[in-house]
Amino acid sequence: MYKRMFIGDVLAKAGDLEGSKVRVCGWIHRIRDLGGVKFVIVRDRTGTLQTVFKKSELGEEVLEELEGLREECVVCIDGMLRRAPTKEGFEVAASSLTLLSRPLEPLPLEVHSSLKAGLTTRLKYRWLDARNPLVSGIFVLKAWVARKFREYYSSQGFVEIFTPKIVASGTESGANVFPVLYFDRVAYLAQSPQFYKQFAVIAGFERVYEIGPVFRAEPHHTVRHLNEYHSLDIEVGFIESYHDVMDYVEGFFRKLAEDLREVEDVLEAHQAPRIRIPESGAPRIPIRKAYEILESEYGKRIPYGEDLDPEGEKLLGSYVREKYNSDLVFVIDYPWRVRPFYAMRKDDEPEWTYSFDLLFRGLEVVTGGQREHRYERLRENLKDKGLKEEEFQYYLEFFKHGAPPHGGAGMGLERITMQILGLQNIREARLLPRDTERITP
Repeated sequence: MYKRMFIGDVLAKAGDLEGSKVRVCGWIHRIRDLGGVKFVIVRDRTGTLQTVFKKSELGEEVLEELEGLREECVVCIDGMLRRAPTKEGFEVAASSLTLLSRPLEPLPLEVHSSLKAGLTTRLKYRWLDARNPLVSGIFVLKAWVARKFREYYSSQGFVEIFTPKIVASGTESGANVFPVLYFDRVAYLAQSPQFYKQFAVIAGFERVYEIGPVFRAEPHHTVRHLNEYHSLDIEVGFIESYHDVMDYVEGFFRKLAEDLREVEDVLEAHQAPRIRIPESGAPRIPIRKAYEILESEYGKRIPYGEDLDPEGEKLLGSYVREKYNSDLVFVIDYPWRVRPFYAMRKDDEPEWTYSFDLLFRGLEVVTGGQREHRYERLRENLKDKGLKEEEFQYYLEFFKHGAPPHGGAGMGLERITMQILGLQNIREARLLPRDTERITP
């Protein structure tokens, strides 16, 4: 007796398995009929393998099943693994075929060429689109990034936390949140775990991380925004400055850059380059300096005191690649007017903050900084933002009984995946994206 093996495992052990019987199961990827011989390419999540049916050597039952085969039928095939006589590699000389399921109607999307279809069609039939190895590879890499995030921060003494996704108020200002009916009151889907990861630091865990969904009720129609995405969050206590937070963020990206060889096949399939980070570290450029660079180098003017727009991010990314040979750049010291109330303001320049964005190949993928941990300063910040203190009372309570200096960052998992692989639309990096038009499947 022998059991089904993943195709990837068969190919990895082919030298030892040559001449042995194997069973592979999956979907029919392609079929080529040469009359007396039928070549059937089988696909599972680990790869594809050619199986060869010599009709003169098959019984009536197998021949009958073979005639009814078409692409995307689900099958198990038994046979002997051998070297392919006409090409490098291995194939299976098939002896039996078990048909597990067949499509009930013509395919609305051809799996092997799904990338030629429009994105709207691909997302409508995502279960077919995701069978394309190029597409499934995106999610293999995305899962790998999440695993590396856990590995890196666990190795740095961080504790994983699991925070509520139904909250009493918005994290930023109460705007752009999705309301939900929570028994006899209105609650909201969490914009971020911000308050709760600060809670965990103040509660004594000191260094924490989380991977979880966040929700933004923003009516964007861009290639870089989603209304639901996964955030990779960290928060760390007893920092000396916001540079400590940036060090932890850069350490994670260095881990990704060093270990990308583990997903080399996905990178090669997407023709994606390695991540470049200088030995001396990713540059850290104050946003006021970034304004000057963009205007002097590219004639791009960002109004003083404003955030960078998408074009400005791309241009600054190009500048850093050319000048520093780096795919990463920290833009630091953001204006107070574009940062949330919990950002720590500079004592000598209160209109600027100890905060940062990390641009990865010209796209903001991380936002972070030092938080204001002083109770009275937080109350002043709320007032300066025009927010009602009573609506954030539960948050303020955290800071009444001893809060260490702390800071953190939130990283967009889909944006990181998008930039590693050079995808053109963030929806490609979400298996089932949610945006202003799409809430199914």
